[in-house]
Amino acid sequence: MSCSCEGAIKLPPNVTIPGIFAFGDSIVDQGNNNAIKTLVKCNFPPYGKDFGGGIPTGRFGNGKTPPDLIAAELGIKELIPAYLDPNLKAQDLPTGVSFASGGCGYDPQTSQLVSVTSLSSQLDQFKEYIKKLKGAIGEESANKILSNSIHMVVAGSDDLANTYFTIGIRREQYDISSYADLMVSSASTFIQELYQLGARRIPVFGIPPIGCLPSQRTLAGGSIRVCAEQYNQAAQIVNSKLSAAIDSLTQSLPRSRVVYIDIYNPLLELIQHPQNYGFEVSDRGCCGTGNFEVVILCNKYSGTCPDDSKYIFWDSYHPTEKAYKVLIDQILQKYINKFL
Repeated sequence: MSCSCEGAIKLPPNVTIPGIFAFGDSIVDQGNNNAIKTLVKCNFPPYGKDFGGGIPTGRFGNGKTPPDLIAAELGIKELIPAYLDPNLKAQDLPTGVSFASGGCGYDPQTSQLVSVTSLSSQLDQFKEYIKKLKGAIGEESANKILSNSIHMVVAGSDDLANTYFTIGIRREQYDISSYADLMVSSASTFIQELYQLGARRIPVFGIPPIGCLPSQRTLAGGSIRVCAEQYNQAAQIVNSKLSAAIDSLTQSLPRSRVVYIDIYNPLLELIQHPQNYGFEVSDRGCCGTGNFEVVILCNKYSGTCPDDSKYIFWDSYHPTEKAYKVLIDQILQKYINKFL
C-alpha cells in the first residue's frame, strides 16, 4: 500500500529514506508469527480493533505499530507488511518489510522458549529478501535501497521480562550485569551482520521500563502493583551497556548511522504523567482486567475497556496505537537528523 500521505517529517532535498525494515520482537512484528507454530500470536479479536475494519492482522495491539507510524511520518507508505505475509507482493519489497517475531530476544534461548523466529533466522530471511529484491529491481538499485533505508532493531524486553525474571533459567547462571553483557554482545553481532548485508541507517531501541508494564506490576509489584524497581534497574543496566556498545560500533563501521534510541525515559514519563499526554490509565491494559491479559489470554471473551484512547497500554504488555504515536513523534523529532 503506497502512502497517499505527505510525510509529516520533511527531509532535506538531497536525502531519501526509501524503506523501513524491522527486526526483533512483538513491538515491530507486523504478523510474522501468524505463519509459525507458536502460542505467541494475536491474529484474533480484540487485537486489531482499531485497525482498518477492525481486522486482526497479527500486530500486537489495537491498531498500527511503530514501523507503520514511522513509514507514514516519512511519507513512505501507510503500512509495513510482515515478510511472511502470504499476500506480500513484489511491489511491497522496495519500501520495506518486517522480519520481527513476537517473543524473540537477543539471548537465543528467549526465542527457543516460546518457539518463535530467532534473530539469526530473521537475518536468514533478510538474506532471502535481498536476493528477491535484487532479482526484482537489479543489484545497484537494491543496494541503494538497503543503504538508505531505516533498519529498526527492537529487542531485549523479552530477554529480561521472560527469560531472566519470570522463567528464571538464566538467573542461575548470570547476575544481571553479566546477563546484560550476553545480551549486548549478541546485539553487537547482529548489528554488524546487518551492516555486512548493506544496512547503514540502524536505530537500535533500548529497553523500556519493563517493571512498569502492567503484567510485570502484577507479577512483581506487590499487592498494590507498583512498578517493579528491580526490573527497571535491570533495563537501565542493559541500556547503559548497549548505548556504549553502539557508540563504539558507529566509530568502527564506516559510513554507518547506528543510533541508540532511548525509549526508557519517554515511556516512563508517559506512564508517570499520563494526563499531560491525554491519557487517564497507565497501570493496566485495556483488554480484560488489564493486569495480566496478553496474547491468547486477551481474546474475544476478555472484554475491553470502553475507550482505549484513554489507555497507554492495550494489553498487559503492549502500548496502544495512540501511545505509540506520542512516543514515535518524540523519537523522530529527537533522532531523525542523526540518520541524515
